[in-house]
Amino acid sequence: MKLGFFIMPVHPTGRDYAQVLKEDRELALIADKLGFAEGFVGEHVTDAAERITSSLIFVASLVGETRNIKLGTGTINMANHHPAAIAAQVAMVDHMAEGRFIMGISPGNLRSDAELFGNHDRDRNDMLVEAMDHVLALWASDPPYDLPGKYWTISTRRTTFGDQGGIPKPYQKPHPPIVVTVVAPHSKGVTQAAARGWDPVSANFLLPQWVRTHWPNYIEGCRLGGRAADPANWRVAKSVFVADDLATARRYATAPEGPYHHYYRTLGSKLIRYGRANLFKADPAAPDSSVTAERMVDDLVIWGTPDKVVDELLAFRESIGAFGTLLYASHDWVDRKLAVRSMELMVDKVVPAIDAATRTAAG
Repeated sequence: MKLGFFIMPVHPTGRDYAQVLKEDRELALIADKLGFAEGFVGEHVTDAAERITSSLIFVASLVGETRNIKLGTGTINMANHHPAAIAAQVAMVDHMAEGRFIMGISPGNLRSDAELFGNHDRDRNDMLVEAMDHVLALWASDPPYDLPGKYWTISTRRTTFGDQGGIPKPYQKPHPPIVVTVVAPHSKGVTQAAARGWDPVSANFLLPQWVRTHWPNYIEGCRLGGRAADPANWRVAKSVFVADDLATARRYATAPEGPYHHYYRTLGSKLIRYGRANLFKADPAAPDSSVTAERMVDDLVIWGTPDKVVDELLAFRESIGAFGTLLYASHDWVDRKLAVRSMELMVDKVVPAIDAATRTAAG
């Protein structure tokens, strides 16, 4: 199993903006030094708790200071950007990273972002498809471009001459790997993405029973796309905290004033407000009032000593099925020393033990 990280940077809104950006960058730099295989960075523009407004800019800031880790956008909210700008910017970042780049995309689900960019009442899933059609066409063709569309029409037909009128092609051929974040249970978007050759990232705030629904749809999409469904291509994000002793792990992971309660209290209140409480309920008929921060932490955070975390991650894997990469979800560093130690224990103790156990189980 590969280990990556996913920065969905939910920080207390009273913290200094520059400081939380430094903290998020430091997490990525530490992950590279520890040997994390990859890392993804989210983006929102109008959320005071999530202050990375451009995942591409953030990734670009890390490229020169990392050596081995692959860096991904998690995600570019395609409906909020002009596809020609994204095609050019991604190509540039891919060259800067010399292939250590993964393009994560989504329609952009934060409603205040959608309103800001004039997309609140539009079909953002449809916009995502058109935007990516444009991006891929720009990468696959030479100027002059003439790409009509429902939301964007792209052309350089009147102005192309000599070395003017074309955008750069990516470093990776034909383009960087493309992944999509998956939030909805039984997501049909997984099927559509897999049919196009794209791979899923299952969100860390889904109950295991809903994460499990993504794999059959991925299989179906791969079948439609004429390729084999390989568990190695499935990334699953999870909130995990590891400490050297159980009391410390319990306190840091479950205290109401701790970073995990803050994350789920902040995220949960927003999703519930917009009718997504189902993500946190094993029984869809349960009232929304049953979804509390305490319950979300109990259901969704794996915490403990390395042995306990290994056992619970193996049980999680048994519940949802085999997957290739565990994306360690980042949370605010209430205690930097404990946060970094958790990452160290994941690399030194947890992942090796999981690999040994799965090899043994495979015979």
